[in-house]
Amino acid sequence: MTAHTAPLQHTDGQDQHRSILLVFAGLIMAMLLASLDQTIFSTALPTIVGELDGVNKMLWVITIYILASTIMLPIYGKMGDILGRKSLFLAAITLFIIGSVVGGFAQNMEWLIAGRGIQGLGGGGLMVLSQAIIADVVPARERGKYMGVMGGVFALSSVAGPLLGGWFTEAITWRWCLWMNIPLGIAALVSAIFFLHLPPVEKKRPKIDVSGMFLLAITSTALVLFTTWGGTTYGWTSGIILTLIAVTVAAGAVFVLVELRAEAPIMSMKLFKQKNFVITTFAGLITGVAMFGALAYLPTFLQMVTGANATQAGLLMIPMMGGVLLTSIGSGALVSKTGRYKWYPVVGTFIVAGALALLSTMNADLPVWIICCYLALMGIGLGLSMQILVLIVQNTFPLAQVGMATASNNYFRQIGASIGTAVVGSLFVTNLGTMLAERLPATGGIGGGSANSLTPDAVRALPEAIRHIIVGAYSDALTPVFLYMVPFVILAAVVLIFLREKPLATTLDRGRQEQPTLETEGMENPPGAELGAGAVHGGGVKEPKHRAGSPESTT
Repeated sequence: MTAHTAPLQHTDGQDQHRSILLVFAGLIMAMLLASLDQTIFSTALPTIVGELDGVNKMLWVITIYILASTIMLPIYGKMGDILGRKSLFLAAITLFIIGSVVGGFAQNMEWLIAGRGIQGLGGGGLMVLSQAIIADVVPARERGKYMGVMGGVFALSSVAGPLLGGWFTEAITWRWCLWMNIPLGIAALVSAIFFLHLPPVEKKRPKIDVSGMFLLAITSTALVLFTTWGGTTYGWTSGIILTLIAVTVAAGAVFVLVELRAEAPIMSMKLFKQKNFVITTFAGLITGVAMFGALAYLPTFLQMVTGANATQAGLLMIPMMGGVLLTSIGSGALVSKTGRYKWYPVVGTFIVAGALALLSTMNADLPVWIICCYLALMGIGLGLSMQILVLIVQNTFPLAQVGMATASNNYFRQIGASIGTAVVGSLFVTNLGTMLAERLPATGGIGGGSANSLTPDAVRALPEAIRHIIVGAYSDALTPVFLYMVPFVILAAVVLIFLREKPLATTLDRGRQEQPTLETEGMENPPGAELGAGAVHGGGVKEPKHRAGSPESTT
C-alpha cells in the first residue's frame, strides 16, 4: 500500500479488511477528539466560569467552538474534493492541538474562548473529513455499519466528555480538559501519516471559491451572534441586533448569488435540487437545535438542581450514551445487511420529540432515575437518526462530490447546534437572572458574592433557604425551553417521511472521480446516482460486497 493507491487495491480479502480497520481506527480517534470537545466542558463549565468570574460569558465557551467548526465545515469539504483529504486532515489535527495548548493556559475567559475558537477551526475538519474519507474507501451498502460506529463515538463522548470533565475538575484541574488533547492529537497525527493512504485526486485544480468562503463566514458569524446576544447582552430591538439580522440576511442572499455563478462553488446551490438532500439537511438542522440545545446545559442542571458533583453528573449521562450506542450501531448493521434505511430516522426523530417533552417536566423534586430514563429515550432517538442521515446524503451524490455534500449537510446541522446552544443559553441565562433577582433577598442573598461567581460547590454551601431558591430558579429557568423545541422536531419527523429510498451503492467507482462541473453538479440523476455515490453504472454489473474495493471496481 502506497500513498498513490487506494487502501483497498491489490490485496486479498483479509488484507483489505485489515487496511480498512487501520484507516477506520485513525478516523475514530480524530472524531473522538472533536466530539469530546463539544461535551467535556459541560460538567467543568460551572467551576471554570466561577473561577474565572465569567458566568455571563459561559455560553461562549461552547458557542465559539461550534461557530468556528461550522464556518470551516464547507471549506474542508470542498477543498478535500479538490486537493485531497489527507493533507487537510493533518492540518485540522494540528490546529486542534494548538487550540488545546492556548486554552489550557488561559488566565481569563477571553483567553479561554480564544483557545476554544482555534480548536473549532480544526475540529470542523476532523468531523467532516472523517465522514468523507470513509466514503472514499467503503461502498455505501457496507458503510452503514461503519457510520453506526461513528455515531457511537458521539454517544461515547456524550458521556465520556462530561465524566472526564468532572473528574479533571475535581481530581486534578479543569485545564486537563484541554491538555489531554495534546497526546491524543499526536497519536491521531501518527495514525493518519502512516495508515491513511487515499487514491490520488485529479491534478486539474479548479478556481477556489474565496468569495463564497468569505460570505459564508460572515453569514454564519452574524447569525450566531444575533442569536447569542439577542435578549441577553442586547435587547431584540436594539440597533446591534437588528444590524446583525440584516447582515445575516444580506450576506446569505449575496452568498447564494455568488454560488450560482462560481466556477467551483464551496456549496453548490444545485445540491438543493436533490429532494433527499433537502429533506435530510432540514432534519439535520432541527436535530442539531434539539440535541445541542438540550445537551449543552443538562449537566449544569444535574449539578445545580440534583446536587450531583461534576463526576456524578457525568455518570448520570450514561443512559443517553447507552441509548445512542445501541441504536446507532444496531441500525447501522441492519442497514448494511438489508439495504433499507428510510424509517430509522423517521422513528428516531419522533422519539427525540417525545424525550424533549418529558425533559420539560423535570423539577428539583423529580427522582434521578426518572431523569435517566428520559435521557435514555433521547439517546435511542438520536442513535436512530444522526448517522443514517449522513449516509443518505452520501448515497445521493457521486464520489467526486461526497466531500461537498457531506460538509454542506453537516454545516446546517452545526448551524442548528449553534442556534440551539445560543438560543437555549440566552433564554436560560435571561430567565435565571430574572428569577434570581426576583426571588433572592435584596442584600446578602448569596453570601456577599455575585451571581456570576456561583459554582455548584458554592451553592451547596449556602444556607438551606437560599440554596432552595437558587435550585428552583435553575430548574424553572431551563426546563420550559425543552418544550419549545418539540413542535420543530415533530415537523422534521413528518418531513422525513417523504424521503426517497434509493438503493445503496455496492461498489466504489474511482475511475469516475473527476472534478464536478456545472453540467453534472445539479443533475437529478448524475452519472452513478441511480446506485448512489461511486456506484458502477455501466452494464449493470455489480461485484460481490466483499470485493467492493478490488482493482476491478477502482478502474
